[in-house]
Amino acid sequence: MEPSLIRNFCIIAHIDHGKSTLADRFLEITGTVRPGDMKAQFLDRMDLERERGITIKGKAVTMSHTAPDGKTYQFNLIDTPGHVDFSYEVSRALAACEGALLVVDASQGIEAQTIANTLLAMEYDLDLIPIVNKVDLPQAEPERVAAEMQQAFGFREDEILYVSAKEGGGAKEILDAVVARIPAPKGDVDGPPRALVFDSEFNSFKGIIAHVRVKDGAISKSDRIKVMSSGKLAEIVEVGVFSPGPTPTEVLETGQVGYVATGFKEVRDCAVGDTLTVDHSGAVEPLPGYVPLKSMVFAGLYPSDGEEYTNLRNALEKLQLNDASLSMEPENSSALGFGFRCGFLGLMHLEIVQERLEREYDLDLIITAPSVAYQVVLTNGTTVMIDSPAKLPSPNDFSEIQEPMLDLTIVAPSRHVGALMDLMHSRRSDFKRMEYMQGGGTRRDGGEGDGDQSRVVMEYTLPLVELLADFYNQLKSKTQGYASLDYTFVGYRAAPLVKVEILVNHYAVEALSMILHRDAAVVQGRKIVEKLRTTIPRQMFEVPLQASIGSRIIARETIRALRKDVLAKCYGGDITRKRKLLEKQKEGKKRMKIVGQVEIPQEAFLTLLSVGGDC
Repeated sequence: MEPSLIRNFCIIAHIDHGKSTLADRFLEITGTVRPGDMKAQFLDRMDLERERGITIKGKAVTMSHTAPDGKTYQFNLIDTPGHVDFSYEVSRALAACEGALLVVDASQGIEAQTIANTLLAMEYDLDLIPIVNKVDLPQAEPERVAAEMQQAFGFREDEILYVSAKEGGGAKEILDAVVARIPAPKGDVDGPPRALVFDSEFNSFKGIIAHVRVKDGAISKSDRIKVMSSGKLAEIVEVGVFSPGPTPTEVLETGQVGYVATGFKEVRDCAVGDTLTVDHSGAVEPLPGYVPLKSMVFAGLYPSDGEEYTNLRNALEKLQLNDASLSMEPENSSALGFGFRCGFLGLMHLEIVQERLEREYDLDLIITAPSVAYQVVLTNGTTVMIDSPAKLPSPNDFSEIQEPMLDLTIVAPSRHVGALMDLMHSRRSDFKRMEYMQGGGTRRDGGEGDGDQSRVVMEYTLPLVELLADFYNQLKSKTQGYASLDYTFVGYRAAPLVKVEILVNHYAVEALSMILHRDAAVVQGRKIVEKLRTTIPRQMFEVPLQASIGSRIIARETIRALRKDVLAKCYGGDITRKRKLLEKQKEGKKRMKIVGQVEIPQEAFLTLLSVGGDC
């Protein structure tokens, strides 16, 4: 197909602003999906996505649309996630496109992720089409939201399109605008083939299936594929496009988006960001890949049954192929056995990975408390990275600990400014700036837009660790659910941090250890042991719970022993018989306390997620 008749674009928006519903209307209008096969959020194929109502993985689909000029164009659409934890998926989709549809909810207005995704699209120099969605809702204020978009991003009034994705009104006009406003892909049609891998998945029969955007040349089914980063070769099993399911074709030409079934069986043979070419007359210079990803949150994943370790490793490797933002390395814990230390983009990403492992691979997991990666400056001047409190050197061996910092953007109605400032003040944050977005116009019910409808953008610098301790719940609680959040990593900063160890029955449990700010360590340690006392089940012996900094105990709680009624069978007789039974029980409890092991349930590790939110 001629590159001039191809349009590659994606949909970007904040979570729940209607991206997937708008994609449904496009599939219907272009006839890509038959009416009998159509269902809501068609491209969200995972059960987890449907249950939560969010997009987790970007999806590519090829459509045909006849424009007003009478020509039939091939549209390659990529639907992207909206949650901040999956922004890496968005960046990969943007790199495979020439344009993007920026969708904003007419009843909610611009949110934090709207701003972040727009800036990201501008970095990739994409042409944007601004769209106000959900104009059919009674509470919709399209004029106010359009004014916000003009103020925030500099769009002209005549550029903004209005649509009801649910009812379909205005959707066809958007498809026509894609033809007119988004440029055709550029590339050397006759040059050596080069295709960028923007996603991949594993198939037992076809091996690794690479989702690609062909930049130059063409890749046909008869070619022998070559991975430019490693030089590995393979016979192509199949090439095709997504329309919407995998549809085999003979060739993928310049500008097209599709898939290549490589036949590779090893997970690392074809990674996201690689460039594919052909063995004969192949390209010499690879395409620029993606910026290497830095994991922000770390947690240990252990199988509840040690024999499932190999199954967990295989599941993580396959999941890593489909989720390039997941990192893993083997880890051994004296309390939990063999497992993996995994890196995630955020708490939502951790939660999704856990659920996918348990559902798709039938694993029963124990997840340790999430932590962040710290930079430790040793006394000899070198700097080391640690992603677990267990790896922290002795206090005599380092001079300072540096914690990761974030630039945080919060968008919320202006009436919640006071509550937000109180929350941020309690989280060791530094205020940067605040800006009001005044939206004018009238509401759908005829009322005038007023000051109560204005929104505020607040920017702070915040330690990442403060984001882990119940921050989302408190943010939503203090703003009645109206605030939205986005953040970017900006570097490391020195802070007075200490390692707090949790001792269960006088034994330190490394999986429960935390690195905390010195000023909050005592309060946090007390909260942790109080929560653990209600979480760890009672034993036949007394179990002390302690929090310590080095050799100093800063908090203690005791789990009282279960008491077996050994006198139940004594319904008479001399008192010495009862005393003998009680003494025997006392000796048994003492012996049990010495050799007894306390089993720590999964709930105990989860308690560390909720502490620290209000200290």
